[in-house]
Amino acid sequence: MLPISPLYILYYLPLLLAISLVYGGTRHEDLRLILRHACHTAYWISAFMVFVFVILAGIAMLI
Repeated sequence: MLPISPLYILYYLPLLLAISLVYGGTRHEDLRLILRHACHTAYWISAFMVFVFVILAGIAMLI
């Protein structure tokens, strides 16, 4: 179904982790708040990417 290899998830996870931790670290100084914010950011980014994937997959099925 996917035209690319599912192994690309190996690029996604470290990138997601790095972005979330850096973004959380720029907002807070306490480690607990950084981790909480990083988890929330990772969830938000992942949900957005799944939403875009569903939209694009739907468009691809119509074509």
